[in-house]
Amino acid sequence: MKKLTIIRHAKSSWKHNVRDLDRPIKKRGITDITAVSKEFKIKYLHPEIVFSSPAKRALDTCSRFLKNIEFSYNNVIISPEIYDFGGNSLIDFIKSIDDKYDNVMLFGHNHALTFFVNTYGDNYIDNLPTSGLVIFEFNIDNWEDLKPGKIIELIIPKNLRD
Repeated sequence: MKKLTIIRHAKSSWKHNVRDLDRPIKKRGITDITAVSKEFKIKYLHPEIVFSSPAKRALDTCSRFLKNIEFSYNNVIISPEIYDFGGNSLIDFIKSIDDKYDNVMLFGHNHALTFFVNTYGDNYIDNLPTSGLVIFEFNIDNWEDLKPGKIIELIIPKNLRD
């Protein structure tokens, strides 16, 4: 059995004149990822390993999330393949994860993450919003054998707001 938690980066800012890779997260993004990480911490165990896109907004989201769940940022691997907006590179990356890891966390981007949810999950979603989190369980022993699994949790920031 494999478990995968995917998180879309927090809401990012377009007001800075920087490359896409360098866009920072906004104040609302910080608020949202804090709420999502606190909800996650209440219910779930830490991952064995964490992967993140190299984009600043994904890395900042990852760093804040892991700090909130008290998980070491030293266990993060930055993977350019996750800086994917279509989904095929993301799927290839997931299929290449070392099989010694059963509980994996990944920080990435849309449309790739929504595509992944709708390809490998058991519930359709229109769009995984920023700071959205999905946890999957896959009845497989090897990541390369990835096939549709079960979504066991969907955490959406707007559902956590008072």
